[in-house]
Amino acid sequence: MSQTLNAQALLAVPMAPLAGAVIAGIFGTTFGGRWIGRRLAHTATILGVLIAFVLSAMTLKSVAADGARFNQTIYEWMVVGGLRMEVGFLVDGLTAMMMCVVTFVSLMVHIYTIGYMEEDEGYNRFFSYISLFTFAMLMLVMSNNFLQLFFGWEAVGLVSYLLIGFWYNKPSAIFANMKAFLVNRVGDFGFILGIGLIAAYTGSLAYGEVFAKSADLAKLGFPGTEWMLITVICICLFIGAMGKSAQFPLHVWLPDSMEGPTPISALIHAATMVTAGIFMVARMSPLYELSDTALSFILVIGAITALFMGFLGIIQNDIKRVVAYSTLSQLGYMTVALGASAYSVAVFHLMTHAFFKALLFLAAGSVIMGVHHNQDIRWMGGLRKYMPITWITALLGSLALIGTPLFSGFYSKDSIIEAVHFSRLPGAGFAYWAVLIGVFVTAFYSFRMYFLVFHGQERYGQNPDAHHGHHSDEEPDPHHHGHDAHGKPHESPWVVTAPLLLLALPSVVIGFLTIQPMLFGDFLKDAITVDAARHPAMAELARMFHGPVQMAVHAFSTPVLYLAVAGVVLAWYMYMVNPALPAALRAHLQTVYKILDNKYYMDWINENIIARAARGLGLGLWKGGDQALIDGALVNGSARVVGAFAFMVRRLQTGFLYHYALAMIVGVFVLLTWFVAPWSAWLGR
Repeated sequence: MSQTLNAQALLAVPMAPLAGAVIAGIFGTTFGGRWIGRRLAHTATILGVLIAFVLSAMTLKSVAADGARFNQTIYEWMVVGGLRMEVGFLVDGLTAMMMCVVTFVSLMVHIYTIGYMEEDEGYNRFFSYISLFTFAMLMLVMSNNFLQLFFGWEAVGLVSYLLIGFWYNKPSAIFANMKAFLVNRVGDFGFILGIGLIAAYTGSLAYGEVFAKSADLAKLGFPGTEWMLITVICICLFIGAMGKSAQFPLHVWLPDSMEGPTPISALIHAATMVTAGIFMVARMSPLYELSDTALSFILVIGAITALFMGFLGIIQNDIKRVVAYSTLSQLGYMTVALGASAYSVAVFHLMTHAFFKALLFLAAGSVIMGVHHNQDIRWMGGLRKYMPITWITALLGSLALIGTPLFSGFYSKDSIIEAVHFSRLPGAGFAYWAVLIGVFVTAFYSFRMYFLVFHGQERYGQNPDAHHGHHSDEEPDPHHHGHDAHGKPHESPWVVTAPLLLLALPSVVIGFLTIQPMLFGDFLKDAITVDAARHPAMAELARMFHGPVQMAVHAFSTPVLYLAVAGVVLAWYMYMVNPALPAALRAHLQTVYKILDNKYYMDWINENIIARAARGLGLGLWKGGDQALIDGALVNGSARVVGAFAFMVRRLQTGFLYHYALAMIVGVFVLLTWFVAPWSAWLGR
């Protein structure tokens, strides 16, 4: 029998990180007089996130074991014409899983940050930001209404802006955070339109009430078009997800966001913020199941992102950007699962990906520290013997990423490929081949990075830029973590390696342990709605599933495993056995390389066409609309007309009585000849 969770305990989950953020952000910075030092600042924030994680874990246990649920209003803000604006929590299997993922990854990042940001001047400010981000993300995933969802949605965007531009004296960081902010505003415009349509046609912002009226929405057309209203609502909401979860063509902000410190790459761009769009679509499954058009749109956009963003990872040399393009590709996989109506598979991959991608980002940060803040993988190599913990954890994360049987990524990624194979929607064929080819591409770029960093010849002493500052996309080096700038690499301190080990464990086993309850059990049953008759993917997966061990054995009879192996073997051959081959291929494929190096010219299009067109439109509205029409014609023009009329009237007011008498005589004459005479003639008839 289901239980009701405690409202005070649930409220403490987001409030604890918020309290830590306030303590560190006000009392630990110049703004509040620096009343507390670094130790107290990081202790307060870590304690807040630890409390949130413990309470989240307890909530997950109650939800999974005892069937506990919660859906209540915590605070009523206002009522406008019957539209209730509230703060409330909805806790079911989906929410409880997200709460644990967000708080656990955030806790690991907080601990890691102690070592990574050891001597940075903004130490306390950084802890405040990441704790504030945790609060915003928790408010998003725990919401039971669209108003709170939008608050959390915008709050994580705001804090990500602060974190990407954390080094505000670095021009590239300022450009990156502004780019992220503007691109996300494009998506958010669609998102708020979708919410507005829901409020207008249902009269409610509460999930439960909206879902109860979804069948009525599906019968309505969008005024003035042949589109169904539910399709327009779903596409508008998904446009918001395209911005937040970095789907093509709104993906351009995420690679540049690597300008921020490495810990935020793990927290925001691997495990939490970028998955907000995936979570939102899964939560809105009762709406999306009513529109095959919206699902096909999602399917195709996800497939494009999964495949073509993976291609870009092949040519990257910055270690963080390789992992960033991997994130883009994996977000595409999740989106493909959403389009195939395999919502539970999408959130399953969201969970497994959160652990192994956070692990890879933090391992990349450990490597950057170990090689004295060089980020170019071409000038690494042989780090396995110097950084054994970083090496083994990075290897485990890479194996999970490429879908090695028994690892967490295998269960979620293979389930996505199978789900899209069973989809009947338009675009499913393209999506299937995209995610299948993406397996090979993912394995190739992942182990290209792995081999260049941890194996082969030691090249860190050959970096031609080692004595000439940093590359344009490198992080500033305000501290050396106690390293000699020209010495040999060595392992990072325990506050860096401990989170790596703790993240490595779920990266290996979490998929094996949770695939049954999450995909084929009751854990997500009341959180996700699927019309099995129209969208049979999940039903087919359930029919074929005979346990995680059998699934791993079955992988040896599918092309997916051999594509991954082929990618690893090709990376090993090209970068370990025959390192001259990549340069030769590049010389013969200059056009392809140029397209990939310019990221399909999406940045050029945005900056030189869209931005210039927007600027021209803005100037036109300013000069022509505001200055010429509004100020010139309406405001100043009306003033000039009144002035001219007043001038003429003033000329008539001479002060001479005979002028006024003449005017009166003329007036009477006009009245008699113009008005009275025609009427007299008419009456005489």
